[in-house]
Amino acid sequence: MTDSVRRLSTGAPWEERFGYSRAVELPSGLVLVSGCTSVVKGEISAGSPYEQTRTSFDVAFEALKELGLGREDVVRTRMYITHARDVDEVGRAHKELFDDIRPVASMIIVSGFVEPSLVVEVEVEAFRDGTK
Repeated sequence: MTDSVRRLSTGAPWEERFGYSRAVELPSGLVLVSGCTSVVKGEISAGSPYEQTRTSFDVAFEALKELGLGREDVVRTRMYITHARDVDEVGRAHKELFDDIRPVASMIIVSGFVEPSLVVEVEVEAFRDGTK
């Protein structure tokens, strides 16, 4: 990749350990935010699926903010959950955050995460419009 690719690290515990960035901005204006959970400042902020979803998206929004973008710039979301019973609570949190924006979205049921108390992980993609 070229030098015009911008990478953001937030110091999350697994970034250094596994060799990834929290977010990457491509020259095209596309910004990819890696999987975010309800781990804040290295501490698990678990809670209900709804609460974990809100916290996970807040982590993603913070990464976007550091790159000069906001919630309104999000064009795609992915929500990974460990139980089908959590669909409504996770979906409710997503609707509260994105109902006015309407990004494309996926919700996928997975077998689990690195930390068993986590039940939600989210990814976001945003777009920086160069004409603004």
